[in-house]
Amino acid sequence: MERLMGKVAIVTGGATGIGEAICKKFAREGAQVVVAGMPEDPVQEVVQEILEAGGRAIAFSGDVADADDAMRCVRIAVEEFGKLDILINNAGVFPDMKELQQYDIEVFDNMIRNNVRSAFMMSRMALPELHKTRGCIVSAGSEAGQLGIAQNTPYGGTKGFIHAFSKGLAVEQAQHGVRVNCVCPGAIDTAWTHKEDGPFDSEVEKMVINATPMGRRGTPEEMANVYLFLASDEASYVTGALYFADGGITVAKGSVGQKAHDSMKEAPKGELDLRHSRQGATEIRWPGGARDRERL
Repeated sequence: MERLMGKVAIVTGGATGIGEAICKKFAREGAQVVVAGMPEDPVQEVVQEILEAGGRAIAFSGDVADADDAMRCVRIAVEEFGKLDILINNAGVFPDMKELQQYDIEVFDNMIRNNVRSAFMMSRMALPELHKTRGCIVSAGSEAGQLGIAQNTPYGGTKGFIHAFSKGLAVEQAQHGVRVNCVCPGAIDTAWTHKEDGPFDSEVEKMVINATPMGRRGTPEEMANVYLFLASDEASYVTGALYFADGGITVAKGSVGQKAHDSMKEAPKGELDLRHSRQGATEIRWPGGARDRERL
């Protein structure tokens, strides 16, 4: 439980879904964590839960796609904990599923801001501090960035950007001692993949699970375990990697999930107390309203 002892991490999108699991996993492993999220996210609740479990964490509420807020997030980490070792670019939205001819332009613009600009802005602002600590960046890709995703082609495009961005940044930043990698989840048990909470309908929900060789969604904690490895010194020779933690969906064809062994269909219980997995950004988010939209 000390794989990140003495490390300082910022986790964007850190209050819900996979982000909550990353924050709690990192704190459990000894990291001091900045839980970063939008004002409507349960940031303070996650921080309090980490503190109650014996970890160290502080809250940051703001829009990390904004240059000033991104810089403020980095400064808060350094002022509170003295340095920055790890940046997790997990912020993002998944607001709708429609064929492209029907896709709302505002949804597209918002997705570019939250999925692409946030990772660019946080990486840009964090790198001077990461140079000092020979730190690392781990960003959230997706199997959709590899395969594309019908009925939400712009989402797959944003994740394709993150894949290429991470690989290029890994080469560029090696001269400064900074590693850069990308975690590429499949369907995970969060609000995004449940018809009751997000844009999936029952047909898409069933199709995604059937297309996964392991025959189930992944858990947020399973994703946090991959982030933990890539952020730790155990991954000292890993940079520029796309880690597909997707239950095998990127290598499968057809409805293979029905054939999965029962042991694969059963999700592990995990160790973390996750209370916000089914919350998350399944809607358009303009923190400053029209003013922020005009700044794109």
